[in-house]
Amino acid sequence: MSDRKPRCLSSEVKKQLSVRFNRINGQIDGLKKMVTDDRYCIDIMQQISSVYAALKGLSKIIIKHYLKTCVTKAISSKQENKKEEIYDELMDVVYKFTK
Repeated sequence: MSDRKPRCLSSEVKKQLSVRFNRINGQIDGLKKMVTDDRYCIDIMQQISSVYAALKGLSKIIIKHYLKTCVTKAISSKQENKKEEIYDELMDVVYKFTK
């Protein structure tokens, strides 16, 4: 793939994300069990809301790291095309997460 972007996650961030992924997987498993056990719909919806909040927390970690590394590096670059690319990429991400 020629459009592949460089990897930018540090091992520390990967560890943080791994812990959160494990927690989210546990929440998803709990959701499946709630449905299987025919739990009250509102209880299931509250658990879904918790999973959604956990995913948002995960995305905050990634976006913060992205801003601190990829964006900062591109903005500091002397190459105008890199700056424009990162601004466009950043705008796309902001748009997706603010819909």
